[in-house]
Amino acid sequence: MHPDIHLALHHARAAELRAETEPRPAHRPELRTRLGWALIEVGLKLAARPGPVPAH
Repeated sequence: MHPDIHLALHHARAAELRAETEPRPAHRPELRTRLGWALIEVGLKLAARPGPVPAH
């Protein structure tokens, strides 16, 4: 492979990796918090539901 092509690919991959490590937008924690509370609510509803009694 020609050295210039290798260097161009290296720069492109480095730019991709830098983009992946940039901080997420500020609205992400809010979405994560809302999703977490929704999962907790579903879990509590499932836990409160009476289920069949296991036979021993």
